[in-house]
Amino acid sequence: MNEWITLISNVGFPVAVTLYLLIRIESRLEQLTGSIAQLSQSIHLMKE
Repeated sequence: MNEWITLISNVGFPVAVTLYLLIRIESRLEQLTGSIAQLSQSIHLMKE
């Protein structure tokens, strides 16, 4: 049982920071994906 508590206390902080950063980056990735799709459509329309 002590091994589990030690493991959680050692790994818990990095996991929490990683989850926080992933949540923050997710919204930016969605915006970037939308921008790339919009750019692709604009380029396609320019070729026609």
